Amino acid sequence: MESWALWLGLGCTVAGIVAGLIGFVGYRPDLAGFRSVGVFAAMLASLAATAGAILGYQRFLLQTQVWLLELPRYRRIINAVALVLIHAAICAMAAIIIFRVFQDAFLGLTVDRFAGSLMVGIFAGIAGYAALVSAARLNALNLSGLLAVFLVTGVFISMMAAENPYWWRSMFSSLGTRSSGLTSFWTFNVTLVISGLVLSTLTAFIVRNIRLLALIHDEFARAQGKPRPRFIRPRPAVVRTCLLGLGACVIGIGLVPVNVAAPVHSVIVRIAAGFIVVLLLGAAFWLPGFPWVFHLLSFACFLGLVGAALLWQPLAYYNLTAFELAVVGIVFGWLVVFIRTAAAALAVKEKALADVVAVSG
Repeated sequence: MESWALWLGLGCTVAGIVAGLIGFVGYRPDLAGFRSVGVFAAMLASLAATAGAILGYQRFLLQTQVWLLELPRYRRIINAVALVLIHAAICAMAAIIIFRVFQDAFLGLTVDRFAGSLMVGIFAGIAGYAALVSAARLNALNLSGLLAVFLVTGVFISMMAAENPYWWRSMFSSLGTRSSGLTSFWTFNVTLVISGLVLSTLTAFIVRNIRLLALIHDEFARAQGKPRPRFIRPRPAVVRTCLLGLGACVIGIGLVPVNVAAPVHSVIVRIAAGFIVVLLLGAAFWLPGFPWVFHLLSFACFLGLVGAALLWQPLAYYNLTAFELAVVGIVFGWLVVFIRTAAAALAVKEKALADVVAVSG
C-alpha cells in the first residue's frame, strides 16, 4: 500500500508541475485568487485525491474489508462515490484555505512560473498519497473524523464567502440561499449533500459492528444454556434505519434550501430531529452490552438538546444559529463516542464469548 501511495504521489507531483508550467505561461500568479497557485493546486489536488481514493478503495479496502463486497451493488457504488467526493473535496478545500492564509500573511506576493508549478505539484502529490492511504485504511472512526473535518471546513468556507456579514443573525440555513452569494450557496449545499452520502457509508461500518454484537449476544446466551433474548438485544436494523434516514435528511436539506421551499425544508429538519431522538432515547434498548455510562451520556445529550431548544425559545438567550450549532455539536459528539464504544464493546464481547466457550469445553 505504501509503495502504491508513494508512486501515486510521485506521479501526481509530476502531473501538477506540468499543469502549472502550462497554466502559468505569461504571468506571475498570486498565491490565492483568480488563476492563482491556490486554484490550480485545488484542482490538481482534487484529481489526485480522486485517483488515490479509487485505488485505495478498489485495491486495498475491498481486500481487507471483504464484507463490503456483500453489500448490494448500488450501496457499493454509493460508498465509492462518497469516498471519492469527500477526499477530493477536503483536498480542494485545504488548498484554498492554506494558500489564502499564506496570501494574507505575505500580502501582495506573487511567484514565478516555476515556483508556482512546484507548489502545485507538491500539493497534488501529497493529496494523492494521503487519499490512497486514507481510503485503504478506512474504518468507522477514521470516516467519522473525515466527515467532521469536511463538514466543519465546508461550512467555514461558506461562512467566510457569505456576502452578508450578518448572516448569523437569522439561521445557518441562510448560508444555503442565493442571498448569501453564489460561492457560499454552492459550498454550503454541496457540503450537506456530500455529508449525507458519507453518513450513509459510515452507517455500513457502524451497522456491521452492531450486527456482530447481535450475533455474539445470541452465541453468549447459547453458550450459557439460556434462551435467545427476544426484546432487549442489539438492533442493527434500528441503527441502520435511523442513520440512513438522518443521512437522507441531510441530503434533503442541501437539495431543498430554505428559500426554495421553506415548509418542505422545515419538515425535513423535523424528521431528522425525530431520528436523532430515537437514537438517543432508545440506546439502552437496542444497544444492550454497552456500558451504562454510555446510556447516561445518550440521555444527557437528549437533555442537552432539550435545554438548547429552551434557550432558543422561549428563553431567547440566543438566536437560531446558536441553537443549530449546539445541535450539530451534540449530535456529532455523541456519534463519535458511539462509534468508539461500539468498537470497544465488540472487542470485549468477543473475548468474553471466547472465555465462556473455553470454560464450557
